[in-house]
Amino acid sequence: LNADNARFLLLAVLIVLYMLCGAAVFSAIELPTEREAKERWEERLENFTRRHNLSRAELRHFLREYEEASVAGIRVDDIRPRWDFTGAFYFVGTVVSTIGFGMTTPATVGGKVFLIFYGLIGCAGTILFFNLFLERLITVIAYVMKSCHERQLRRKGVLPQNGRRGSGTSEVDSLAGWKPSVYYVMLILCVASLIISCCASAMYTPIEGWSYFDSLYFCFVAFSTIGFGDLVSSQNIRYESQGLYRFGNFVFILMGVCCIYSLFNVISIVIKQSINWILKKLACKCCHRCQRRLFHSRRNVVMPGNVRSQRNISIETDAVNESDTDGRRLSGEMISMKDFLASNKVSLAIMQKQLSETANGYPRQMSSNSKQNGFSGGVGALAIMNNRLAETSVDR
Repeated sequence: LNADNARFLLLAVLIVLYMLCGAAVFSAIELPTEREAKERWEERLENFTRRHNLSRAELRHFLREYEEASVAGIRVDDIRPRWDFTGAFYFVGTVVSTIGFGMTTPATVGGKVFLIFYGLIGCAGTILFFNLFLERLITVIAYVMKSCHERQLRRKGVLPQNGRRGSGTSEVDSLAGWKPSVYYVMLILCVASLIISCCASAMYTPIEGWSYFDSLYFCFVAFSTIGFGDLVSSQNIRYESQGLYRFGNFVFILMGVCCIYSLFNVISIVIKQSINWILKKLACKCCHRCQRRLFHSRRNVVMPGNVRSQRNISIETDAVNESDTDGRRLSGEMISMKDFLASNKVSLAIMQKQLSETANGYPRQMSSNSKQNGFSGGVGALAIMNNRLAETSVDR
């Protein structure tokens, strides 16, 4: 199991656990309210049928017909036409941005077929736009933070005031490859998203008649492209300053989606770092246990460090062919499970080769130079590895 597969499996397990915890919390919070609403609705139906001398079957049939009309866009209160040009433009905006409120949906077969191809290209293009926006946003944030960092170094006297290279040449060289921390970028995006949401909520509260908390809730649902559809802006038939409000609604949704999308990407980097840290801790514990078991059973096993130091040795096994990136280890860091298993495969392969040569009657003879190189000696697998190192050093 390589690092990428282990990271994928751990992330899948964490997401499933996260979903289970979320389902438990939402069920505990929302289920009692749902039961109370259902009891009140049943009581109202019973009172309505008694008062108007209707059967429950006829009333339920009428309510089903209203539900079908509601799906088609018919409401009790007057609302704007769903499929005029402005309503259709609002709809395609929710499609390409992947918000999908669900208030307006195509009812014809032709509309549904067209939506499949239209959304395929539109969503892909919008995601590309979001990615390009994220790149430029990170570039601007990095430039601003780097300028602030340079100004701070100049105040401390590390960098010259005129910006030329002087006594702080090493600091200037290190500053050339300086990048902002992902945590600072995440904090800046959080603040920007919060400011946009608060400003948008201040606009939605008086115009749509929502509470300020409901407006904030709508901003997160819309900007994150979740799009439940329980609250949807710009649905009334008439507003004060209608053109200005719809333009402001479009601008806020566009800016909010871009910021939240960028924030999600940065948070995913932090999650990936956390997963790598968890895997590293698990690998260290597993390797520590395996090393203790192995050292108790085989005292003369080849240490992985010796194998790593002789990377270019030609050994008849495919276990040593690893990338240099996988073999990198910091000083003082415990050996990984991959290094540990690779060292055992190397020692076993050499032992099998030595035993095969001995059984066939032509074991390798040690040359006189091998003893001078200091590779001779040892017992068991260590002796076989020393002989192999001696032969390699002689060939060189």
